[in-house]
Amino acid sequence: MSQDNLTALLLKPKDLQLVQTKIPEIAEDEVLLRMDCVGICGSDVHYWQTGACGHFVLKEPMVMGHEASGVVAKIGSKVKTLKPGDRVAIEPGVPCRVCEFCKTGRYHLCPDIAFCATPPFHGNLVRYYKHAADFCYKLPDHVSMEEGALLEPLSVGIHACRRGGVTAGASVLVLGAGPIGLVTLLAARAMGASNILITDILQSRLDFAAKLGANHTLLVTRDLSEADLVRKVHELMGTHPDISIDASGAQATVRGALLATKSGGVAVLVGMGSPELTVPLAGAVAREVDIRGIFRYVNEYPIALSMVSKSICLSYPIALSMVSSGLIDVKPLVTHHFSMEETLQAYETARRGDGIKVMIHVQPRDANNCKKF
Repeated sequence: MSQDNLTALLLKPKDLQLVQTKIPEIAEDEVLLRMDCVGICGSDVHYWQTGACGHFVLKEPMVMGHEASGVVAKIGSKVKTLKPGDRVAIEPGVPCRVCEFCKTGRYHLCPDIAFCATPPFHGNLVRYYKHAADFCYKLPDHVSMEEGALLEPLSVGIHACRRGGVTAGASVLVLGAGPIGLVTLLAARAMGASNILITDILQSRLDFAAKLGANHTLLVTRDLSEADLVRKVHELMGTHPDISIDASGAQATVRGALLATKSGGVAVLVGMGSPELTVPLAGAVAREVDIRGIFRYVNEYPIALSMVSKSICLSYPIALSMVSSGLIDVKPLVTHHFSMEETLQAYETARRGDGIKVMIHVQPRDANNCKKF
């Protein structure tokens, strides 16, 4: 095993450095991974630029990265489901498993969850990384490492759609055509939504969304009033959306979600913006618009449903199944590729918003993909 453990370490805001760190020792229920692909998320850029994302604040140096895939290099003594050489996608949050939230199937709300690259926990943009074996998902041979890394943001979109109740024939408004908005679009389409409109302030993002299957797009300009925005949404969709999903977090998009959703519909808030916003709450309440937040994703047994039908909400396995079967194609989302040594350049590209998803290859690109990739 190489002793090279090059690591992307954020020392403080705007000070991201590549340094060597010690290869970690694994516990009996963990695996040591040779990291392969690590995508850059909007939260990564927030930490790099400001030292904070929402109410999570950087207080000491932190290894970056959480959208990732890797190859098993070593397994702990109690690991039976994986073996060295297995290619895996990494669900980056490992909960305590014993608290109320964990025991009732909502482990993503566990107060002690250790989530990659979220202070105070280190991420996985590193040559070698250890992780709980049961939060690693073996990839079929025909699924690429890039697709494995993209299961993380895709799981967010799937969880958002499930929280919103997206089903066959639904009308869905997605506000924001960044990476999360686009994977939400893909998830909504795969779940049967027949009428999807997506908004953004960049026409290039909307053009991309149209290629991914959006029925309608709406460019939001500075001279477009809030009332006109809502009116245009209703005109383009030919109806009021059953479900509106805010994938931006900006006050304007949160307001738009609440105002545009039909009476009795659902507004799902995904984006993490300012801690406090001014929103038209009274009107939403009067129209019985359900407002639901989401936080990451979860593989859960909903208590009320499990008593009757054993229905399972498996965000990560569902994401893998949708990608593996071809129901969702996430490959077009990756617009930029960089090597580990080019991490700073990769982060700068993500900060500028030049593409959609920026992917860092810790190992040589395609080293662990089937030849057809």
